[in-house]
Amino acid sequence: MRVFRLILCLLVGCLSAQIASAAMLRPIPGAAKKVEMTFVGGMQVAVGDSVRTLSPGAQIRDTSNRIVLPSYVSGKYIVRALTDNYGQIHRVWILTPEEIAVPDPKQ
Repeated sequence: MRVFRLILCLLVGCLSAQIASAAMLRPIPGAAKKVEMTFVGGMQVAVGDSVRTLSPGAQIRDTSNRIVLPSYVSGKYIVRALTDNYGQIHRVWILTPEEIAVPDPKQ
């Protein structure tokens, strides 16, 4: 019976740690601007009225912070994005509702 309680306590502790880590916001750089982005296909995205190109090494992270391929993402999202030195979109974080509610950091 004592071993069962120990195993149960360890299991509950592990689950609590996973739930707590899932509730934390991701570390997104302050320089990443919050924009509405539409993934139109291929390596093209629409930001506002302009169509922009994703950089060759672009990373798109979904709401679970997993890296996804550009062909996997379609539709319109509120994101935070960084550009490279050539003006191409280099890093994209698709925001959760909690992250959208967070005000932009002071620049």
